Order: sequence, then C-alpha cells, then structure tokens
Amino acid sequence: MCTAMTAGAPCGDIFFGRTMDFSYPLDPEFYFVPRGCKWDTVLNTYKINTMYSFMGIGQDISPVVFADGVNEMGFAAAALYFPGYAQYDPIEEMDRRVPSIAAVELVKFLLSLCASVKQAASLLGTIHIVGVKDSVTDSIAPLHWLMADKSGACMVLEKTEEGLQLLDDPIGVLSNSPGFEWHLTNLRNYGNVMPAQRQDQEWGTAALPPFGQGGGTFGLPGDYTPPSRFVRTAYQKSHVSMSDSREGAVNACFHVMESVSIPKGVVTTARGTSDYTQYTAFIDLSDGQYYYRTYDNSSILSQPFKRGDAQGITMLGKLNGPAVSAYTTMAGSAGYEKIGVRGAHGWERNERN
Repeated sequence: MCTAMTAGAPCGDIFFGRTMDFSYPLDPEFYFVPRGCKWDTVLNTYKINTMYSFMGIGQDISPVVFADGVNEMGFAAAALYFPGYAQYDPIEEMDRRVPSIAAVELVKFLLSLCASVKQAASLLGTIHIVGVKDSVTDSIAPLHWLMADKSGACMVLEKTEEGLQLLDDPIGVLSNSPGFEWHLTNLRNYGNVMPAQRQDQEWGTAALPPFGQGGGTFGLPGDYTPPSRFVRTAYQKSHVSMSDSREGAVNACFHVMESVSIPKGVVTTARGTSDYTQYTAFIDLSDGQYYYRTYDNSSILSQPFKRGDAQGITMLGKLNGPAVSAYTTMAGSAGYEKIGVRGAHGWERNERN
C-alpha cells in the first residue's frame, strides 16, 4: 500500500510526504547519516561514500533500510510497494564492474549521492537494481520510488520487464500498482469532478436539486485501492487551500493524506493481518524538517534536520517514542570537511570482490 505526494506552498516551500501503509509491524526510527560515511552495499561488492548528509525514517534490519528521507541539498526519495509489476535485474547476470544496488537500499543510495532529481536520473542509468530478501517480510519487496527536490522537480522511478522507467510526475502523486503512466491516464476519467456545487437540473418536469454541498465531487472514488487513492490524492492536493504560513501548509498536507489513511481492520490481507497506516510524514525540502504522526498519536510532531558532527549512521529517536527536541547545530554545509572519494559517482569497489 502507501501513498506519496508533493505539494507547493505559497511561501515557496516544497513539501514531500507519504503514508506508510504496511501489514507487518514496523518499529520506525529517525536516522542521520553524515557526509563522508562509508557503507557497504547489501551484496557487499561496493562501498558507497556518502557525499551529502541525510536524514530519514527507517528500520535496522542489519543494515538500516530507509523508507523515505531527505538530504542536505533538499533532495528527497521514498519507496512504495509495486506488486505484480516490479522486475529487477537478475543478480547472477550482473557485470561486477557496475554497482548492483538492492531495491531495499536504493533510497539510501540516492540520498547519499544525489543533489537533485536530474542528478538522480543520470546516476540511475549507471547501476543495476537487484532484488534481495528483507528480514521483515522474508521476501523480495516489489518497489517503485518517488523522487523530488526543492526546485519542485518530481519524478517516478519504476523497474519493470520493460527496463528502467524514469517518468516525470506532473501531478506529484504516487500510489501502488499498476504503473504510474496508467494512473496518470486514469485521471482523465475524473475530469468532471470539481469543488464547485452542481446546479439544479430538470429531467422533463422533474426537479433534481443536489442533496447538499459537495455535488461537484460526485464520482470521486472512496475505496482504498491504489487507483482510488491516487485519484483522491491528486484531486485533493490540486484543490486544497494552502496557507501562506509553513504551519498552515503542513496542516493542509496532512488533511489531504487523511483521506487515504487506513484504520486498522478495514483492509486485511490473505494472511488475516491488517494493512494500515502506521505513520504519515511530510518533509519541508527547503530545510529538511520532518513533520510526522503515527497511528497511536495523531498530534503532528516535528524532527529538524540534524546538523553537526556524527560518526556513522546515528539513530535519532523512534517515531513511536518521545519526540527528539535537542539538536547540535552548525553553520551550514560549509562547516563540513569535504571527504575525498574515489570514482566519479562516489563509490569504490571492495577489493575482496
């Protein structure tokens, strides 16, 4: 499941957000990864040198896997399920001279090395994306991704039987299967939906006034399937009133996502488990600040982008725990010591491989 979107505010900020809908219990945490942090790919064939510090929500399943995040350059990415359509490169056929990045670590990879959507699109053409089982589901997660940056650029990444698909996202929305282009075409079925009230009609001599306000939205789908969530989010984000203030804009974003937030019990899997919204989060791409709430706490909490020195990946706090309120600040990215990296893209091959 899951729904993701971008939204522009009158103040000029771009917000990037998502629901995390999942049928397995998660224990999400905020993590910070500093510039210069080196980490091994899941297949242990390459070492990645983090070029941009970033913060995101993830879970430590050895290694830490990120579901979404933002880096110091205002570039953000999120992974969503894409069942029945995701098809990765076969591991056994990989050219070892080209990095093979597991789908579950792609958010971490992109945030480490990309300053913009344009740079990410260029970089993705130089790697293999492969499938590796994760310990939460004990399966290879079928994924696709939404990417955005503070300029307002937004792109969908899908890996299918047709190969790598990099698709501009003019509506700034993503849900699940089928593919993004299908969802975009499907919006044409709802071109008659509008905020304005329908006028009274007459059929013959029969008067047909609307039952009440909202007549213009008749036909807007209300179920929780990916196509319906896509349409509902696209319609609401396109018409919602966005406040001039940051706080008001954040509030509007969360109201849009309320329409696709899934309570426990109303959607169940073949395993008999609830697929529900475990958290909702929005990031202000201008400064990297996270705004979030969880299933058990509907208050909107915030997590500022961490600044300062750190050694390796640092856990900042659990989403389901007390909000972190103390941060070490520094005078912007110029305060970081630039780390030299080997290779044009910020990775180096592990010698043992």
